[in-house]
Amino acid sequence: MSNRSFLLGCLATLLVLALGGAAFVLSGQYPMGADRPHQPFTLSVINALRDHATESAAKSVVVPKLDDPAMVAEGGHLYANLCSGCHMAPGKPASDMRTGLYPQPPNLAEDGIDNPGEAFWIIKHGIKMSAMPAWGKTHTDAQLWAVVAFLDKLPKMTPAQYAEATGSH
Repeated sequence: MSNRSFLLGCLATLLVLALGGAAFVLSGQYPMGADRPHQPFTLSVINALRDHATESAAKSVVVPKLDDPAMVAEGGHLYANLCSGCHMAPGKPASDMRTGLYPQPPNLAEDGIDNPGEAFWIIKHGIKMSAMPAWGKTHTDAQLWAVVAFLDKLPKMTPAQYAEATGSH
């Protein structure tokens, strides 16, 4: 087989795949309802895309000192008002909104955050097609860092400590 034949075969294969993909997208047959999970392959691609994209975007984020009690307190109030309905709170049941979301948001009350810079980037910019809003459009970086500071402490809190920290008695 000549190089030209091989290249033409590759191009023909790519064209057929592209046309098949376009036909599938235009058919409207993919189940987009939030009450039906993605197929495993689709979910793995979406998760890999999200994880690698947020890790890459957050590389340039400079993390400030996060242990200032006033900063943590401000973050607690913001978290209680903006985040707890989707990301949970110690001792509180899941909200109706959280129950209906797909993909299910991380339970930050239990799992916390692994990377403060990445958490800040996600809070500031949001995540497309996940119901995670871009809080940077309505809140300052200082406020968002306060939420990150609070998230660093959240998984270790009891329900009583959470209520005290957020003023949600």
